Amino acid sequence: MSLDTETQPLDWYKVGHVDDLPEGRVKTVTARTTTLCLSHFQGQWAAMDNRCPHQGGPLGEGSIEQGVEGQCWIRCPWHGWDFDPLTGAPPGGHEDTGQQLYPVEIRDDEVWVGLEAEPPHERTTTDVMAETFEAWGVRRVFGMVGHSNLGLADAIRRRTAEGAMSYVAIRHEGAASFAASAYGKLTGVPAGCLSIAGPGATNMLTGLWDAKVDRAPVLALTGQVQTQVFGPGAFQDIDLASAFDAVTRFSQIVLPSSNHAELASLACKNAIVERDVGHLIFPDDVQTISSDKPAGGPQGRVGPATIRAGADDLDAAADMIARADRPFIVMGWGAKDVAADVIALAEAMGAPVATTFKGKGLIPDTHPNAAGVLGRSGTPIASWFMNECDLILTLGSSFANHTGIEPSKPIIQVDFERMQLGKFHPVALPVWGEIGHFAREMAGRVTRHGPDQIAELRERWAIWRDEKTSRLSDESPRGLSAATLFHTLTELCPEDAIIAVDVGNNTYSFGRYFEAKGQSVLMSGYLGSIGFGFPAAMGAWAATQDFEHLRGRKVLSISGDGGFGQYAMEFTTAVRHGMNITHVLMNNGQLGKISKEQRAGEFEVWQTDLVNPSFAAFARLCGGHGHKVTTNDDLRPALEEALALDGPSLVEVMTDPELV
Repeated sequence: MSLDTETQPLDWYKVGHVDDLPEGRVKTVTARTTTLCLSHFQGQWAAMDNRCPHQGGPLGEGSIEQGVEGQCWIRCPWHGWDFDPLTGAPPGGHEDTGQQLYPVEIRDDEVWVGLEAEPPHERTTTDVMAETFEAWGVRRVFGMVGHSNLGLADAIRRRTAEGAMSYVAIRHEGAASFAASAYGKLTGVPAGCLSIAGPGATNMLTGLWDAKVDRAPVLALTGQVQTQVFGPGAFQDIDLASAFDAVTRFSQIVLPSSNHAELASLACKNAIVERDVGHLIFPDDVQTISSDKPAGGPQGRVGPATIRAGADDLDAAADMIARADRPFIVMGWGAKDVAADVIALAEAMGAPVATTFKGKGLIPDTHPNAAGVLGRSGTPIASWFMNECDLILTLGSSFANHTGIEPSKPIIQVDFERMQLGKFHPVALPVWGEIGHFAREMAGRVTRHGPDQIAELRERWAIWRDEKTSRLSDESPRGLSAATLFHTLTELCPEDAIIAVDVGNNTYSFGRYFEAKGQSVLMSGYLGSIGFGFPAAMGAWAATQDFEHLRGRKVLSISGDGGFGQYAMEFTTAVRHGMNITHVLMNNGQLGKISKEQRAGEFEVWQTDLVNPSFAAFARLCGGHGHKVTTNDDLRPALEEALALDGPSLVEVMTDPELV
């Protein structure tokens, strides 16, 4: 079918040079957003619709072949359908029943194709939904564009073109969900993670589980096969509703008859209010249905979240604190937004404050009331004060076994989620209420009495710092010690930095040796997923671009060689997007934590060795900065250089797995 070029004005697009396509060949070209099959046959040029009418096969990837009667045809590479190279007509058909043709002109040996003027964009269901995401505060999407999410991706593209959203093109969908999880943990605002159907969607599950168990809001957006082929086993057709059921708070298939704005609103609302995963499944054919419906939004849909503790609970807590001589505060991640109120309460009580590992950094280790991290990744300071205390006041802690809060002690537990109260065992006083409100109420009622625990804190810190200093002299031909690395990083790391840590010995050493001065720390808390660190840093960097109060903060990530290897190619993502991330990689040539656990269990150390490239050289090959550190003398200048750079950098520190 030809185009009437005499009556319709055309926009012309250069699609190549005559030397690009030899006689008797076809190729795929793009003019504007239209994909065409360009053919060069018998000295003539033709451009036709690239999609085979059978199943959309790309004619430009086919070939011109001679039929049994001598006629030459463009043969579709998928299923062998044939078309005339110059008219687009099928065998036995007529010119106006075949592929649509587009005018071609040769100008100074350049090939130009004419298209009708682009019509105005026709609003679609996914435009409605993308606008609704925007209204609910979604500013960032991490993902991979593919064949079953193209309509949705185009709607997101339009929001990014308007400046309403930003997009990060990742290399693996697992990195997208980890990045979105870290973004939600840091900001309390959901980011989107985008995938195709089938394996793209299932790749996101680990990061979504990380978000779910750590209570981070995330919006998962998965493409799906067309509705007409649900069920019988089409290519990449899996039951996504069932696959995502356990990991999501809200999960729905978007159908042609759906209230599209309402589905988008409910996905966002569940993510934000429940601090969980909202999930939408987008069949391919639904994504481009025309729609004139308005977008949704949060107006009138979300109320204030303040829950005030009851007067009787406040009185009982004040009485227990007044009777305690050695009260001890444990601050968890649930208190992250009201840490200043908790610190003010500790100052009024004269009480030490330890944090859970997830809460590391909520009180600076330089603060007079700070006792460091409690538990397996913690300091002997925190353990000493818990052992000596006669009352534990725990605020926003989940009582994970890694933290090891002693259940035999009298415990006041405050949390804004009732199911967290006494979750694993009874406590003396469970208080349902917002932690900041409780801390402010108590600060006005308590007085400091009993022994001077602040003076004891100074003494205990001096003992622990002397111990850490003694470990700085540990040397090994295999590499540096963790104590040396984190001593140096403590001195050099900006006080307002955001630090994403991975899983393994590197994480335990970070918790033990690094002294936080105000940095924000992100980790895979309850899931404990290896590979979290670097994708989480990408999510944190995106948050520094999207939120004014985070702008300008340096982002670091820390991992072992095992963890970084999980998503190493995302370093190219950081280069592509100009992410200002400094990654510190502890390379000991093994899965050190697993080796340690095998020894502790009296097993043979087996299958934990790793074969690694030079990660510093890898970073440079990716287009970033890379520096390999093998001596103590080289450590400080290498870290200083990397931290000063505005872009992705990697410092590979060769470490001894025994010096943790």
